[in-house]
Amino acid sequence: MKSAEGRHPVPTGLMAGPRILALFAEYGPSYRWYAVFTVMLASFTTLLTGTIINVAIPDIMGTFGMSSDQAQWVSTGYLAATTGFMLLTAWAVEAYGMRFTYLAAMGIFLVGSLMGGFAPTAEVMIVSRIVQGIAGGLMGPLSMLLITQVFPLDKRGMAMGIFSVGVVLAPAMGPTIGGLLVDTFSWHYVFHIQVPLSLLSFPLGILFMPAREGSGPRTPFDWNGLVLLAIFVFALLTALANGQRYGWNSDYILTLLAVSLVSGVAFIAWEHHSPHPMLNLEIFREPRFAAAAGISFILGAGLFGSTYLVPLFLQTVAGVTPTTSGLLLMPAGLAMAALNPVSGFLSDKIDARLMIWFGLFTFSVSSLLLANIDINTSFFTLIWWVLIGRVGLAAIFPSLNSGALRVLPFRLMSQGSGATNFIRQLGGAFGVNLLTVALQDRISFYYDAFATTQTSGNVVTLELLNKVRALLAANGLPEAQQLPAAIGYLGQMIGSQAATFAYRDTFLGITLIFLLTMLPTALLKLDMPGRVAR
Repeated sequence: MKSAEGRHPVPTGLMAGPRILALFAEYGPSYRWYAVFTVMLASFTTLLTGTIINVAIPDIMGTFGMSSDQAQWVSTGYLAATTGFMLLTAWAVEAYGMRFTYLAAMGIFLVGSLMGGFAPTAEVMIVSRIVQGIAGGLMGPLSMLLITQVFPLDKRGMAMGIFSVGVVLAPAMGPTIGGLLVDTFSWHYVFHIQVPLSLLSFPLGILFMPAREGSGPRTPFDWNGLVLLAIFVFALLTALANGQRYGWNSDYILTLLAVSLVSGVAFIAWEHHSPHPMLNLEIFREPRFAAAAGISFILGAGLFGSTYLVPLFLQTVAGVTPTTSGLLLMPAGLAMAALNPVSGFLSDKIDARLMIWFGLFTFSVSSLLLANIDINTSFFTLIWWVLIGRVGLAAIFPSLNSGALRVLPFRLMSQGSGATNFIRQLGGAFGVNLLTVALQDRISFYYDAFATTQTSGNVVTLELLNKVRALLAANGLPEAQQLPAAIGYLGQMIGSQAATFAYRDTFLGITLIFLLTMLPTALLKLDMPGRVAR
């Protein structure tokens, strides 16, 4: 009900400034849900592009005659820009306000989408992806920051859970939507579809995003920090993505790793002494936030890594189509989206550590089940195994996101939001690349081990070769070609078996990492949210 002045009562107990309170006065208690929908739409749009492009890359390569190195930057450029610009959000909000930052991010994303859809060259295509990544980096922390300010402590978990529906659905639906657009129209439409979504965000941002708090002088931008961070992220991700191809001991990779190390150390040193840092290292003095940041890194690695490994096994070892392998992740993504609000509600009622422990243990169980994978594992069995892991992630994210920011003072919330998203994204990049390295190493190990047993004295091997030769002879293959063909088939079998064992070892490694991550969770002793006015 509105007051005598025609305005709604303003809620108390919020960690929010006058601009947000004024929006509550204008729209009433429903404003917080308007705000959630506004940032969820923008986050869905910017996250969708992260996976929708993957199925279109072969067609894009064909259109522009891209090399594999160039094509890799279509994905790596987006990921690097997203990771690097997450820390820019805190400064942008302080200097220009949430509304301007939101509209600027979506404007940048719109420009990137138009550039990509109408790209005349491969270089413009890569630049468009970097531009889209900048917008994606700004939106993630901004969304979390707004939610923490429009909801009281005892409702933030539920709000994070509902917001996460869009965050989870976007990457889950991306490959399917992208495949339909490419098959029905062309690869250009994976960019075109993002234009109307971007345009819809502008009126919502004008209506429901708060303007800048205060009118004082703007904080100077930390250009030195941005340059150092950009060098660190681009050098590191490029090295991790190309290490297997060029060799980890090659001059190219070693140089990239050295540049990444030096720039990373320089970034931390600069931020420690800078009067206006991009990343206020003070947030890590709170041990509970530092523990949450570490868990976020592991979660990013687990989420991105498992999303990468399962389809890769299906395509390279089991021989299924990319569409089929993409569909395997869809039920798990939908289940996670459905469970996030429930998990968020529970995180407001019980100790955050219990939710996180449950999630870590459940994801460990999923990884342990996947450690039994082979080419005979049924499609539906794999769906259930992956789904169990997503149940675990659904239990973790709302509790971790709200809990990490709950322990910080109001003045550091924007910094904490950016840092949490940055660390999780960096964990994802590390996870995919390091798991790939580990996988290739184990494949080589098992292949060499199995190959050494295939001698003329191995009765089983000789029996297999004779059976294959007999089948080939029955199909009319000349005798001179029978033995080489049989040996080639044997090599394929050894490769398939080696890959299967390697994938099993990799999933076992993920299991152990998530079980060990349960230990620092004990540091997340958080006060239960108080019963404050809504």
